[in-house]
Amino acid sequence: MDALRACVGEVSVSEFRGATRVVVPAATVHDALELLKEKHGFDLLIDVTCVDYLNYPDAKDRFGLVYLLVGTDTNLRLTVRAFVNDPDPTVRSVVDLWEGANWLEREVWDMFGIKFAGHPDLRRILMPHEFTVFPLRKDYPLQGMGERHNFPVLTRGES
Repeated sequence: MDALRACVGEVSVSEFRGATRVVVPAATVHDALELLKEKHGFDLLIDVTCVDYLNYPDAKDRFGLVYLLVGTDTNLRLTVRAFVNDPDPTVRSVVDLWEGANWLEREVWDMFGIKFAGHPDLRRILMPHEFTVFPLRKDYPLQGMGERHNFPVLTRGES
């Protein structure tokens, strides 16, 4: 982790039940992931997801991005986290490192509203294009805001 600290500065490392977790600043997450891929063999991106920490006790940041990496030669796994906040939660896209991040980042954008700067095609992937909110945010009402009633009903034959 010394090489990671030298590359991105502030790094927090923790371990729980044999799983290593690293927290890096959002501004340097791309550099950290590039270093881990190119120099440390974490060549497989398993997932990109997000956690909304709204109203969590002691939470300093609103959103926690989670990158799950695997080194296929060593079978080592690593969780890399970075935190972003409203009003403009943005991080640099990692599609240039892993092409598979394309749809994963689109899903995080669609559900949480996290922007990925430099993403080649950041648009909705799960929700209708007309949808204007992000349904996995904690401040989104469980019953929605009435927007579902404005969408046309599609039958099985039309889908």
